Amino acid sequence: MDSSDLYRDITDFARDTPPWVRSAFEAETKYGLLLFGVLFIAVWWRSRGHDDRAVALAVLAPLVTALTYVVSETVKSTVDEERPCRAVAGAAASLIACPAYGDWSFPSNHSAIAGGAAVGLAMAARRLAVWTLPLAALMAFSRVFVGVHYPHDVAMGLLLGVSLGALLMVALAGVMSRIVAAVRASRAPVAVWFTGPGPTR
Repeated sequence: MDSSDLYRDITDFARDTPPWVRSAFEAETKYGLLLFGVLFIAVWWRSRGHDDRAVALAVLAPLVTALTYVVSETVKSTVDEERPCRAVAGAAASLIACPAYGDWSFPSNHSAIAGGAAVGLAMAARRLAVWTLPLAALMAFSRVFVGVHYPHDVAMGLLLGVSLGALLMVALAGVMSRIVAAVRASRAPVAVWFTGPGPTR
């Protein structure tokens, strides 16, 4: 799989953009995942007033995202693909520091995390899908734009995150719903705070 030519095109384009555009993408690639963290907290907090399944999905979203990262990192350590900012001759210099040797390129962990988070949040709060999925795509593109990943790295990272995230959300929703129901039934103060009282009747 070789997307070196497209990588050169994107990084050349990045170098030709105004400084504020480059700064925006640098900020996105460094801090964009934090927004998903804020959304995890907001969706969980809101779910506490809803049924067991709503809480289960809200709790699963960050857990599933963590699992997609573990799988992505496992694949990355097996493939050992060199970063394009070192390997592609004639490419524009990356906008941020090229990761150290041994921090391999395929697949993009950022993209896998963003894909898993986007689909997890979308399944926990459907109206968020119009925001989370484009945010994941933007995160993936930013990794190529700043020069630290090939296009195929981010494409496969997104595909891994979205597909594995959706599969795990569906597979684990029933089990997690039963756990939430049991925790709520305990009436322990900490349990009630974490899961919420459920829908008011």
